Amino acid sequence: MSSKSIIFITLLLCLALFSVHAFATFVPQQGDHFSYYEIIEVGSGTGDYAGYTEHTVVIGTENINGVTSDGIVSTHYSYTWDFSSNDGSRDSGSSSGDFTFSSNTFRYINGTDDQIGYVNPTVWFCIDSSIPEGGTFYLLDTLMAVKSTEYSYHLASGDRYVYAIFAQGNSNWQRDDEYGQFTATYTWNTYFDPTSGYIIGYDYTEHNTNPSGTGFTYTEKLYITSASYQLETAPPPGPNIISELLKYAALIFVILIVVGIILIVYALSRTRRRLPRHPAQRPVYTPPSEQPPPQDINLTPKQAPVQQIVIKEVVKVNCRYCGALIDSTVEKCPYCGAPRR
Repeated sequence: MSSKSIIFITLLLCLALFSVHAFATFVPQQGDHFSYYEIIEVGSGTGDYAGYTEHTVVIGTENINGVTSDGIVSTHYSYTWDFSSNDGSRDSGSSSGDFTFSSNTFRYINGTDDQIGYVNPTVWFCIDSSIPEGGTFYLLDTLMAVKSTEYSYHLASGDRYVYAIFAQGNSNWQRDDEYGQFTATYTWNTYFDPTSGYIIGYDYTEHNTNPSGTGFTYTEKLYITSASYQLETAPPPGPNIISELLKYAALIFVILIVVGIILIVYALSRTRRRLPRHPAQRPVYTPPSEQPPPQDINLTPKQAPVQQIVIKEVVKVNCRYCGALIDSTVEKCPYCGAPRR
């Protein structure tokens, strides 16, 4: 086999693998299942709900019992719940049943897993895993947008990070139930297995307010505790390098500006100290030859000049012949005429 043939076959295999990954869709199988743990909290109240809190724990399962050739999925659900509030109220209960949904449209067909208040909703626990980043889909009646197809999600039940499809939805609705009448605004963050499309977990946060000033926050946090589908371990999410660099660059820029201002102020202050004081009127320049002598110098002599008298000293010696004293500088004795030497 030639090298060109090997390269061509390799390219075909790569394209095939890419195509399978890019166009993978949710295909439920009989026996698929997962168990989940959910915590529901009510708090941060104002007005009539000031200081009030609720805590509910839900433990449930979803099991795929069968799939028809046209994509109708038969499912059994069950869950239990335990409720408590800070005013001493306690309650618990359970629910179970069967329903069907379409693996093509993801809408409930016959019954639901105890979902009420929705019109023709989609299921909440599985999606089409081929939806690309930026694509949209519905969960129940909320429009969701895919934010990432390789999100690193921390699974609390296993205390590990797994790869997930991260999708987010934001909306509002008018609450009118046992809590009262409120405008509810919420954000729903959901995480799904990139391979199977089944749920891994979600975080739901809802803020309820009304014109009277009464309000509260309602939250749900759900994550799976076991499942028939395998989750791929992911590395912990690291900091956003670009944003970190920009943050430090901005900090350095501010520091440089501050240092520059300090140096400029210091330089200006030093310059001001070196500037001489200017006289009120500049003196008129006079050439040296025309400048009068200073007024405090008196050129008139105070006394007559001192005469210098030089006294010359001459040494006297005795003449060797007559003994008279004669100058040591003469050649002959002026008295006897004998030579001095």
